[in-house]
Amino acid sequence: MGIETDEETSHYLHSTLRERIVEHVFVGDALRRLWQHRVTDVEVLRSEFDAGGYDLVMSYGKIVRHIQFKTSMAGGKAASIKASLKLMDKPSGCIIWIMVTPELKLDSYRWFGGPPGDPLPDIRNMKVAKHTKANAKGRKAERPDQRIISRNRFDSLGSLDEVLERLFGSFA
Repeated sequence: MGIETDEETSHYLHSTLRERIVEHVFVGDALRRLWQHRVTDVEVLRSEFDAGGYDLVMSYGKIVRHIQFKTSMAGGKAASIKASLKLMDKPSGCIIWIMVTPELKLDSYRWFGGPPGDPLPDIRNMKVAKHTKANAKGRKAERPDQRIISRNRFDSLGSLDEVLERLFGSFA
């Protein structure tokens, strides 16, 4: 067993694990919900590492979605996320920002992307992201391939069904 930490510290220290758990829960919930709608021909492909700006590919029929997942605590103060310009090169790229409870229940969703078949909206003119850690001189270098997307650019979605409709259009 690991060292016991308070809840906030645990989420920070284990953010990669938290994001993997949330991704798995999302995929399971999405596939279950699609099953309930009698949709059984969805493919899910995982990226071995995030070199292309996405975490997961989901396809249904002719629609192929390259998805970047982001997570934040429900009720948290995160005002923006960082995204790779490479996601714009993928067919129907999108970002799903999932708000989670301290117990990792999926609370709500935010969406940044176009309709099925359309690429990610152009983010090239958004603010360039910087590294989180400073160099030896105390400066945080720019990350020219990353952009900051503010929370207000995302659509708030209240349900998984709304997310699935954004991903694949009407499937019912």
